[in-house]
Amino acid sequence: MISLAGRDILHSWGKFIFTGFGLGLLIGATLVMAGVYRGMVDDGKALLDNSGADLWVVQQDTLGPYAESSSINDDTYRAIRAMPGVAEAANITYLTMQVRKGERDVRSMVVGIVPGALGSTPGRPPYLIAGRQITRGHYEAVADQATGFQLGDTLKIRRNQYTVIGLTRRMVSSSGDPMVFIPLKDAQEAQFLKDNDAIWQSRRRTEANPAFNRPAVPGLLDAVIASQSTNSYVNAVLVTLKPGHAPDEVAESIRRWKRLTVYTRDQMEEILVGKLIATSAKQISMFMMILAIVSAAIVAFIIYTLTMEKIREIAVLKLIGTRGRTIAGMILKQALALGMIGFVVGKITATFLAPLFPKHVLLMPSDAFAGFAAVMVICMLASIIAIRMALKVDPAEAIGG
Repeated sequence: MISLAGRDILHSWGKFIFTGFGLGLLIGATLVMAGVYRGMVDDGKALLDNSGADLWVVQQDTLGPYAESSSINDDTYRAIRAMPGVAEAANITYLTMQVRKGERDVRSMVVGIVPGALGSTPGRPPYLIAGRQITRGHYEAVADQATGFQLGDTLKIRRNQYTVIGLTRRMVSSSGDPMVFIPLKDAQEAQFLKDNDAIWQSRRRTEANPAFNRPAVPGLLDAVIASQSTNSYVNAVLVTLKPGHAPDEVAESIRRWKRLTVYTRDQMEEILVGKLIATSAKQISMFMMILAIVSAAIVAFIIYTLTMEKIREIAVLKLIGTRGRTIAGMILKQALALGMIGFVVGKITATFLAPLFPKHVLLMPSDAFAGFAAVMVICMLASIIAIRMALKVDPAEAIGG
């Protein structure tokens, strides 16, 4: 019966090949969607790894700095640095925005870091593929190569111009946006400082407020106006620990004494994967389920059609005494062969399409094995209708046809 199934496939090879190719495109799309989810998780873990932090200190009762907005005073790091077990503490800001180069905009996460020659301070790029680290307090930038920027390029962030003096790799946000690093003071200005028109309008509203014109509060108006043109906030403080100190213990000490929220690496990973990526994961799962149903429908339809075309031949086989198990095996083998063709086409399609996606697509061997097993199961289930119909064929149809 193996040769009989093979001969039947060869007899209608064109339909098999075209159906397998269409099924393969669906399987390829499914593998790519699984790779998109894996890539999102990998981006989140890369973000945490590249930060070089053991603890993330953020505004109290927030999920910052990646999943929610967080704002704390920029002098907080000094008190944290003096805590037992803390080796280093550094301010950092994160701002996702369009970075302009000439007439081109690039969606990037702008990261404000403490300038320095070495990359050991948390928040700085851990390594560069070209150029040097940021050492000056203003107007220098290190960009991820995914931005397309080159050494010497001039970028515009808000009102200021920055020169790219270093390039790095795989420095991305949890959503896959490449990072651009600039000095902390410049990043604070870009994120928190109001533009000139907003400051002017705010001053007019302040001057028009009678509460600030009373003699009982001399100098208050000047103080308020001055505060509107400065900022002293960051999104988080990244902390590294001394050897031998448990992250949970140091985190609890900072929470208790500094009244701030502190996350360990495991907790921050749970926020990124379990909360920030959770909605996207559900959407991808639903899309993959729809593709699986469509694939099963395609296989069921083509196998049913091929079986209908062989009703007379199946009746002849029954008439000469062929067992129903043998006939069912022939149909099942055809369905599995169709699934194998589709999987091979799908795997090749996913491999070549993955690099073309704007987001990071991570194709895991385990997903490929799971996908192959799922395709085989789908093909087996899809062949049940055709098998049941074949087993109900009356041998008399071979004579009456």
